[in-house]
Amino acid sequence: MQDFIISTDAADLPQEYMQEHNIETLSLYYTIDNETYGPGYPGKQTPQEFYQKMRDCFVPKTMQVNPEQAYSRFKPWLEQGKDILHIAMTSAASGSYNSVRLAAQELQEEFPERKIYVIDSLSGTASEALIVHKAQCLRAAGKAIEEVRQWVRDNIKHFCLYGIVDDLGHLQRGGRVSKLTSFLGTAMGMKPIFHLNDKGELVVCGKVRGRKQALCEIVNSMERCVGSFLSQNDTVFITHGDCIEDAKYVAQLIEEKFGIKRFIMNFIGPGIGSHSGPGAVVLGFLGEHR
Repeated sequence: MQDFIISTDAADLPQEYMQEHNIETLSLYYTIDNETYGPGYPGKQTPQEFYQKMRDCFVPKTMQVNPEQAYSRFKPWLEQGKDILHIAMTSAASGSYNSVRLAAQELQEEFPERKIYVIDSLSGTASEALIVHKAQCLRAAGKAIEEVRQWVRDNIKHFCLYGIVDDLGHLQRGGRVSKLTSFLGTAMGMKPIFHLNDKGELVVCGKVRGRKQALCEIVNSMERCVGSFLSQNDTVFITHGDCIEDAKYVAQLIEEKFGIKRFIMNFIGPGIGSHSGPGAVVLGFLGEHR
């Protein structure tokens, strides 16, 4: 097996998965109810507590990974003789990719014999998790870091993300939809369907009335996009804003429609959950197009 580090930021993988497969993470800091959470801060908060705070009308503020944080995390790995492949959240939504890239450039000068690759995933949460998973599978199969990097770069636009939110107000506060769209959608009971486009930008691509219909629609979106990549979807990733039963319902629909039986589910982390809010459900899969 090739000996290199795979790290990520907003992939929202379960902690057990990270530990089992030796995936490292650069945590995104956030502040809610006047308390900051992240490495170096004493406070701890479960995902359920985070989303309950949002339900109680506290508005979180997130902070991207900064170059100093990336530098301090990467340097010990390099000193141990490890190469690094870092998969970052889409640069269209966060400055973390650029921060890590700057840290990598500085460290490359200090460790010219090591390989440090930073990839803009053009994804987040469930689809970023799927990218990390595929990279880990290639590493476990003995592929060299250069091969894994190239495969990910060649296939990034095949990693699809579709999702729904329960409350348009969170997306509106984050600048993802207009105030008018938020007001009209809430008043009419409309649920937006959103996805990440080829530039990694969050785009509202449709609206349906009612939550159950919206959950069905993201599965329909998978059917429209998956094409010849169906056989490559041995594992589908679903993340959620503290609504596990809805995530399970989406998994049930996918199993009935496609015969896929393996799902990895987890909470949407604060980095993205601050914008998507409680009740969001996000689906990550491989498709012919986004």
